[in-house]
Parts: sequence; structure tokens; C-alpha cells
Amino acid sequence: METEEKKSPAIIIILGATGDLTWRKLAPAIYNLWLDSWLPEEFAVIGVSRDKYSGSEFEKHLHEGVDKFSRSGKTKKNEWDIFAKYLSFQQGEFNASTTYSAIGRQIKVLETKWKTTANKIFYLAVPPNAFEEISGKIGSSGLAADKLKSRIVIEKPFGHDLDSAIHLNALLHANFDETQIYRIDHYLGKETVQNIMAFRFANTMYEPIWNRNYIESIQITVSEQLGVETRGNYYETAGALRDMIQNHLFQLLCLITMEPPVSFEADEVRNRKVDVLNSLQKINPEEVHKHAARGQYGPGWIKGKKVIGYRQEPDVSKDSAIETFVALKLYMDNWRWQGVPLYLRTGKRMEETISIITIQFKSPPYQLFPTQAIDNWQPNRLILSIQPHMGISTSFQAKRPGLKMVLYPVDMHFDYNESYTSGTPEAYETLLLDIMEGDTTLFMRADQVEAAWKVLMPVINSWATNPPINFPNYKSGSQGTEEAETLIAKNGHSWFEMPLKNIS
Repeated sequence: METEEKKSPAIIIILGATGDLTWRKLAPAIYNLWLDSWLPEEFAVIGVSRDKYSGSEFEKHLHEGVDKFSRSGKTKKNEWDIFAKYLSFQQGEFNASTTYSAIGRQIKVLETKWKTTANKIFYLAVPPNAFEEISGKIGSSGLAADKLKSRIVIEKPFGHDLDSAIHLNALLHANFDETQIYRIDHYLGKETVQNIMAFRFANTMYEPIWNRNYIESIQITVSEQLGVETRGNYYETAGALRDMIQNHLFQLLCLITMEPPVSFEADEVRNRKVDVLNSLQKINPEEVHKHAARGQYGPGWIKGKKVIGYRQEPDVSKDSAIETFVALKLYMDNWRWQGVPLYLRTGKRMEETISIITIQFKSPPYQLFPTQAIDNWQPNRLILSIQPHMGISTSFQAKRPGLKMVLYPVDMHFDYNESYTSGTPEAYETLLLDIMEGDTTLFMRADQVEAAWKVLMPVINSWATNPPINFPNYKSGSQGTEEAETLIAKNGHSWFEMPLKNIS
């Protein structure tokens, strides 16, 4: 894809460049952006790591990752040979000032060669416990002095709780303006997630009924067949609530329920998201059980294969009380959504890997059809499928062909793969391009991070002081816990399960 606009020179400095994130996600994303002509003519990638790699070893390592994980398939030799010239490697300890001096010298050489000041992107592809040290060193070395051209990117988790999030934000703000900080959540780069805003605000057919008068409930489900596998050390300190709800699912909730922004300016969109989080009803610590259910997977079967339980996974405590499943019931105190239950559910080792948002509309106020005509009655639903299939489906009632009036639910589908023949960019491609262009729309702001933690702290504190006594409480390959079913059934609802064949 050719773009006409002149792009500013960019230098991407990846700290933790030999790690899994760079290998699987960042290198393939940067390569695809270059392949599709989205990158400037003057750009460079400087990999920084403690590991002792030569420049050729680093290039070979990234090449293997791109060949394995790029959406464009294996590289062509002539194309990779050109791309590889933009790569360099710097070995060094993250706590050593000499590492950052060396980075500074490389930047100066490139800017002198290009005869211009480049956008400098410091991507922290490192564990969260290294954020403080690295951000401080970048600041003290003067590499972040140019507020317009220097940017820092950090991956989730953004803190472990409210206090740690406030602390992390304060550390970042000591060396960077908020406009320089890009808190990246790859979910927001997914094509179907971005399409939520287009669907809501570029079309008039749903906006008039997008409120409590017509919508009965909203469900967001993000489930995975995968278990924790090699992430035991991380998951034992996180759990599903911190790993998924605080960021991914809350981001989806914000997009679905936020008020229309007056423009597409980054801060205007992010203001509306913060409004959503601030309007969520505070959960009474004494009533956490009425709003939240947790679970941990035990042994079971996935796709005909027997799998182990969470407590048998590597680096997991044999009596671990960490949740791998969470269901939440929330409410908002605002004009649009007052009284509408918002259901969030996520879990590992569940029956399907699927991410869907289900909008269930209210039934007609008066049923004029005879009982025998509505045996298969189902409420109208709008389903936005994020993964593994990307699309939008709406369910409504229609008359079944025949001599008698018999209503039957039917579906209409919009499928990305059928509608668009061009390849869909990966989430990291979208987000990296936005960072280079200085667009913060899809990135979390400090107040949004802290607002999300505030909502969850009553649950986190309650669960910390009241360990579960029934873990594991759902089998691998199931739909989760009985407590989650009870949580939603109290409102007369049930979790919506959409067969994959309906959205493929």
C-alpha cells in the first residue's frame, strides 16, 4: 500500500529486543509496515538487550520470528536483505549509564546522516519490574528531553493495584510528559475493536436506540482454550482479574458504552472513556459476592485431548488461590445506561477461544402473536465478534415460510473475510504506526488506568482477604463456574454462547 504523505524520520529503540514480544509481535509488525510502505524512508530499529548477540545473530533471530509469525508469510530474500539494513543491535545492562550513552551516540549518527531530528520511540519490551529503572535512565541520560520527538511505550500490566499504578504514573511523569507516554494494549489495535466506534458513530440506525430504553443488557466474553502454560510465574502474581478485566475488557466496555465524542481528537475520545469508568457504580466491599465470581480450572478435555489443571502447570503453587476465570456484573450511574446490567466474563481453558460483545435488546412491550407462533422466541441481539472470526451479526424474528404464522429467529452477518480481500493488519502494526505519527487515541491515559483500578479494588481486596475454598471449580473445556451462571441468572439472564459456525 502506497501512502502519499511525507513521513517523519523515526528511530525505534526496543529495550528487551531479544525477548519473546519482539520476536513474535514487534519485529513482524515493523517488517509488515515496511513491506506495505508505511514507514518513512529514514527509519531505524535499534535493538537493546542484556543478551550478548552480534549484529548478524540479532538479525537472524528477528528473521526467524518474522518468517514464523508475520501475516505476510515467509520473507523473500531480496526484501529481507533490504530491510535488514535498518536493523542494529546494542548489548548492555539496563541499569548502566553507558548503555544509554551508546544509544544516544547511535541516534546522533543517524540524525546527522539524515540531517534532521527523528522521532525517537523507546519501546520497553521488558517485565514490569524494569519500567522504573529504564524510564529513569532514559530521563537522566537526556534522551527524552525533546518532548515533541521522544516517546516511551510500556506494555501492560500498568501496575498491580491502584497504589502501584499511581506510583508507576508518578515515576513516568518524572521524566516524561503525559503526551510522550504510550501505554499499549494490543486489544485496541484489533480491526474489529476499532470498528466499534465506526459502527456506533458513523451509522444512524442504532444510535437512537443505544440506551437503557431499548437495551436490556450488555455482555462481553473473552475466553481462551489455552491454559497458563509457560506463564505461571507471571500469572501467580496477576490472575484473570488483573490480566484481562482491568485492561482488555474494560477497554471494550468503554467503546460500547461511552458517549459520542464531539471530535475524533485523541483526548476527546479518551475523555469519554474515562467518563465511563468514573460512572461505574462503586462495589460495596460487603457485597462483592453479588457482583463478582471467580474460578480456577482443573483437569479436563480440550479438542479431545486431556489437559492438566492450573495447579499442575509449571511454576504454579500446588495450592494456588489465583483465579483463571472471572465474571463481573456492573452498573453505570448515568442517564444513558442507568439500570442496564453489564456482564463481563473471561477465562482460560474454556470450551472456545472467542471474544464477543452481545447487545441484547428489550422485548416488544406487547406480544400480539399467538402463543403457538412464538415457541422459538428469542430476543433481538447484536453480536460483535472480535476473534477468532471478525464480524457483526444481528438476530431478529421473521415468519417461517408456510401457511401458518410461525415466528423463528434468523441472523444477518457481516464477515470481514468475505467483505475485504486485502490482508487485515495485525494490532501491533496499527499501534506502532500511531506511535510513530504521535496519535494517542488508542492508548490509555494515566487517569484512565487509575480509574479502572479504582473500580476493581473492592473485588481485589475482598478476594485477598477471603481465599477461595473450592478451587479448582470448573473443568477445562467447560463454560466456567456455576457461580457465574448464578450471578447472571439473578437478573433473569444467561450467558450467551454463539456457535462459531454462525460467525465464520
